[in-house]
Amino acid sequence: MADSRELDFNAELTEAPVGSFHKRLGILVTLITLFDGYDTFNPAYVIHYVMQPWGLAPAQAGFLISSGLVGFLIGAIGQGFVSDRFGRRGALIGGLWIVNVFTIAAALFAHDFWSFCLLRLLTGLGLGVLLPICATYINELAPRRVNNAFSLWGVALGWSLGGMFAGLVGVFVTPLYGWPALYFVGALSLPLTIAVQLSLPESPRFLAANRRFDELRALLTRIRPDRAARYAGSTFATSGETRRSNPLKTLLAPHYRRTSLTIWLTAFLSLFSIFGLTGWIPTVMMQRGETFAASFGFGALMQATSFIGGLALAVLVDRQPSASPRYLAIWWLIGGLAVISTVFVGGHFFNILIVAIAGFCIVGAQHVLNNFTASSYETGARASGVGMMLGVGRVGAILGPYVAGLLQQATGTPTPVFWAIGLAAVVAAFGIVSLQRQANGTVSTVIAAEAE
Repeated sequence: MADSRELDFNAELTEAPVGSFHKRLGILVTLITLFDGYDTFNPAYVIHYVMQPWGLAPAQAGFLISSGLVGFLIGAIGQGFVSDRFGRRGALIGGLWIVNVFTIAAALFAHDFWSFCLLRLLTGLGLGVLLPICATYINELAPRRVNNAFSLWGVALGWSLGGMFAGLVGVFVTPLYGWPALYFVGALSLPLTIAVQLSLPESPRFLAANRRFDELRALLTRIRPDRAARYAGSTFATSGETRRSNPLKTLLAPHYRRTSLTIWLTAFLSLFSIFGLTGWIPTVMMQRGETFAASFGFGALMQATSFIGGLALAVLVDRQPSASPRYLAIWWLIGGLAVISTVFVGGHFFNILIVAIAGFCIVGAQHVLNNFTASSYETGARASGVGMMLGVGRVGAILGPYVAGLLQQATGTPTPVFWAIGLAAVVAAFGIVSLQRQANGTVSTVIAAEAE
């Protein structure tokens, strides 16, 4: 029988008012994901400067983007095993230091195709850690009633701002100082890394799973100082918080198998579309008659509308969580059809409209998929679940720019690129909506298991 002083720490977290702790956490996560988004998208603005000097074919140019994503794939999958076993905080800080070191190295030592790709691959190892752990932090700390919206304001806002920032640096700074300026600017993440190391706490659910109750009490007191006296001397219910020895096996267990496989397929297709489009959009738009500044600006526009689209979708999902797959499917379907329409219609204003819709729908839906994935797993498998989703998705992200380059190389036109990207988003819509029937059971089961 539970002690009278035993507390359900999940309830303490999910029912907490949004206070100063949550706001500080949101600012930190926003800044981390800003540099993540910036570093992820800035290779698109390198292609224009190095294609001729380095003698690159379009497929090779696409690999300039994909090389970093190969590292991201390894980092995203590996971080789940590390952070679920050893803690979120250490894995996140380690990822930030890796990004700092190799971002500076890219600016100083990337003098040809192979050195650039190698340094981007190593940078990607760190980048692969940041986004899934930030999503896990938000999911484990934000009050449940605002979980998706909080995730959007933290993770998605930062990532979108980073993508916009990369576009602005590409337009205004690289013409003056060359493409290495992108990476010197990216090195500004160093002070942030020090701030994170000094102030970021460990995840409370990880602390509970590992029975580190003194640290858990201290952290809960920071989150809800009005209940500090209640936490002193209390014990915490930890049923359902056991640590998995093999997270991948857990993700493919009968209870999760269909959810995991469907999410992985959807993430693969979604990120194929996103990175195929964002990686080539400056170059493709110049082929469609846009100016240099306008073409580079399209990348910033897509990131700006992605946050708006993701926030709108998050509000709908928070109001009706069981309908999450249906709403996600609608977003991807609209975005995919919009991209396909560029095959038949052109013109400056139409280009602006389609890029805005693609960002709003396709990238916006990916932002919400991150939190939907985190909500679909219990604590012991959550970081692994998000990491595997982003890791498998990064296979699509790797192939997106590379396949887009191959298609242009083979046909001499961007038309097949729009077909491939648009159809991938449409198929993603049909994939995720297949989870609609079990969505209520999936999410509610996880919540119930963690509240026992």
